[in-house]
Amino acid sequence: MKILRSILSDDLPRSRWLTLVLLAILIGLAVAPFAFPGAKSLNVAARICVFIVLAASFDLLLGYTGIVSFAHTMFFGIGAYGVAIALTKLGASWTSVAIGVGSGLALAIVLAVLIGLFSLRLRTIFFAMITLAVASAFAILASQLSDITGGEDGLNYRLPELLRPSFRPWEGMTGRLIDYYIVYGVSLALVLGLLRIVNSPFGSVLMAIRENPFRAEAIGYRTVVYRTLASCIAAAAAALAGALLALWSAQASPDTTLSFDIMVDILLMVVIGGMGTIYGPAIGAVVLVLAQNYLQALLGDRWLLWLGVAFILCVYFFPTGIVGRLRRR
Repeated sequence: MKILRSILSDDLPRSRWLTLVLLAILIGLAVAPFAFPGAKSLNVAARICVFIVLAASFDLLLGYTGIVSFAHTMFFGIGAYGVAIALTKLGASWTSVAIGVGSGLALAIVLAVLIGLFSLRLRTIFFAMITLAVASAFAILASQLSDITGGEDGLNYRLPELLRPSFRPWEGMTGRLIDYYIVYGVSLALVLGLLRIVNSPFGSVLMAIRENPFRAEAIGYRTVVYRTLASCIAAAAAALAGALLALWSAQASPDTTLSFDIMVDILLMVVIGGMGTIYGPAIGAVVLVLAQNYLQALLGDRWLLWLGVAFILCVYFFPTGIVGRLRRR
């Protein structure tokens, strides 16, 4: 029990039902390649892993710090394009992957610092508009620089040999499975890292700033510095999520990494699951990715209508999200 508390940074689910849901997600994703065979099921499981990290990192901004940012997909795209460009220009090697991940992380953190230092002193709505403008400009730039980014069509590239579907180190194991478990393992490590951050003294300061920034400033905390640091951590996590998606899909394009629709999806995941809890975005990501991939097949062209109705009902009956509801039970 003490080891479990340490792994979860002493942030236990505090609900039997929530514990069961989280265990189902953890174990389900771990055994997904064998329990749900098929290319589509494996692709859905990998996307769930990626979007859990992406939604949890956005919750660090929105739920824990009170920052409304529409630039999160920009950092996601930077991570994906960093790996994609490196593998395209430098060849399919692990050195290229390392260079791509490092470059994407560095660029994402630098942009997060610039946006934070120049914009976080503004009121919430103005900061949100600035991030939206920056993200839109970056998406347009990625579409126009076709020599580097592939333009609207994006980039297709070869992965290192270990991750290729044709690679078979032994019977029953393929490069595709190795790729999936890399995505799963890194995603789990990133979520646990974010959980550690929000339950640290640094996370307590972020929540104090969220509740009353003027009081936090009055007692000695430099709110702009803490908000900028939170933005950098969230941007780094989003860039790593983008790198994982690039390693999984072997393709990067504006539609799959920089689209504003992805930003809306992230916001829905956080709200449905429950803001201010790392567990909430994880559950929200599972619900929304499954709905996007399977609800359309069941309900046809009107699936978005029913998804919208379900979201309205969820907000009405679960104002604190699924996690808040389960914890109250």
